[in-house]
Amino acid sequence: MSAATASRQFARAALRTSARNTFATSSRQAFRQGGRRFYSSEQPKKSSVSPLVYVAGAAVAAGAGYYLFTQGGSASTKVFKPTKEDYQKVYNEIAGRLEEKEDYDDGSYGPVLVRLAWHASGTYDKVTGTGGSDGATMRFSPEGAHGANAGLKHARDFLEPVKAKFPWISYSDLWILAGVCAIQEMQGPVIPYRPGRTDKDAAACTPDGRLPDAAQGTKHLRDIFYRMGFNDQEIVALAGAHALGRCHTDRSGFDGPWTFSPTVLTNDYYTLLLDEKWHIRKWDGPQQYQDKTKGLMMLPADYALIQDKAMKPWVEKYAKDNDLFFKDFAAVVTKLFELGVPFKPDTETIIFKPTNV
Repeated sequence: MSAATASRQFARAALRTSARNTFATSSRQAFRQGGRRFYSSEQPKKSSVSPLVYVAGAAVAAGAGYYLFTQGGSASTKVFKPTKEDYQKVYNEIAGRLEEKEDYDDGSYGPVLVRLAWHASGTYDKVTGTGGSDGATMRFSPEGAHGANAGLKHARDFLEPVKAKFPWISYSDLWILAGVCAIQEMQGPVIPYRPGRTDKDAAACTPDGRLPDAAQGTKHLRDIFYRMGFNDQEIVALAGAHALGRCHTDRSGFDGPWTFSPTVLTNDYYTLLLDEKWHIRKWDGPQQYQDKTKGLMMLPADYALIQDKAMKPWVEKYAKDNDLFFKDFAAVVTKLFELGVPFKPDTETIIFKPTNV
């Protein structure tokens, strides 16, 4: 282990302790250390039916798992109807791999999985009914190459082994499930989940420009989020996801984390936004703000929230009350993740059991 890696691990552990109580953090650490699995080295499991071939077209059309098998010279198609337990297995698989690579960002794929689910959903247009989390069209060009989606190939590639292990789940459902898993495993609120999304082809790709531009102000934010059906309070609540992760110069062009605990969801984003004295960073990159330690940053779209008379009160409310933030964040993220999905009337809501409790 390099000195840099060891330093990062030590710092991350210390930050988590300050962001959450010691009991919760130590339980999470113990789970990760005891339950880590390296799937890239596992041998493929043999099926009880041979050969077993999943029919992707049928799965896309019906939103359920189909398989075709031959036995005794005849072929037939059977429908696999996943249960809550099956989806929980997918959740557990993702949770068990989140921290496999200590050298990836801050040691967790959680933040980039949240961003994948967010960007897959945030293309929705309530007027035309296009976009949203139904389709997983980011798999294709040009949507996958849109500037706002830079770096999300890391998240998509991370989920490919999961998709291979559970081929009955659509990419659309998998990406959203991964976002739900990441939020809960990073000690965020419980996020209700409903399956039923189907995968679409490249013809359903949405045009560039539907996702927020971090270099813009609140007029732009309202244009983007009102198009999806959100209001000012919901815009501010969704912004709290910036407590997670960091920006990269080779992706967005911006650089640095928003908070000192980028793999733990808290209301720190709001408290830091209000309490720190932010100044424009002097560097060769795009305009962004930094704190006095030069270790944290805020984007122009973040800073604009406390310059807006209608939005700042919500920043202040969430800064004072983490429980309120969690309640509102869970509600608005659930709404975001379901945009554009034609759920069947009898679709059951699933509440996943976190693995870190």
